[in-house]
Amino acid sequence: MTVPTTKIDWSKGGGLVPAIVQDADTLQVLMLGYMSEAALAKTRDIGLVTFHSRSRDTLWTKGETSGNTLSLVSVEVDCDADTLLVMARPSGPTCHEGTVSCFGRQGPSGVGFIGALDRVIQDRKDADPSESYTAKLLSGPLVKTAQKVGEEGVETALAAVAETDAEFVGEAADLIYHLLVLLSAKNVPLVDVIAKLQSRHK
Repeated sequence: MTVPTTKIDWSKGGGLVPAIVQDADTLQVLMLGYMSEAALAKTRDIGLVTFHSRSRDTLWTKGETSGNTLSLVSVEVDCDADTLLVMARPSGPTCHEGTVSCFGRQGPSGVGFIGALDRVIQDRKDADPSESYTAKLLSGPLVKTAQKVGEEGVETALAAVAETDAEFVGEAADLIYHLLVLLSAKNVPLVDVIAKLQSRHK
């Protein structure tokens, strides 16, 4: 986990600064809270996002009652040193209304959906293989899962040159899904692959 090294200007908001919480895997904005210096220190110490309640004038750790915690990944400070961007991994819905985010009822969209799909695949590791295709792949021989990626790769390449764009999109989706399953079967986090791609981007 990383925490800010930039000096935070606590004076502008009377000792409080806005803290925007973003899902570290899907990049979806989850909620907005307020942190005091003590709240940030507790967040760092326990690894769970903690805010300062303006209505109750006390610290509260997200999920301390519901169990829907936010595990800290990193904290960054904005250019004016008066707002925090908190990257976290949620355990359950973030909003008190039971939704993933406090900003709308939908889950992540765009490229963020890949992170959400990866999380679903991880959860399928404990599912019944007779009821879940993903669980069946994860519980079977690794070579079978690897073979599926090979098959889908060939089908995607063939679709690119010999089929419609819609069919190509379908094959590409199958390839990405099976690759995510293979990463899970190998216990290799998707973030490791992303980090490798970032390291190659000069």
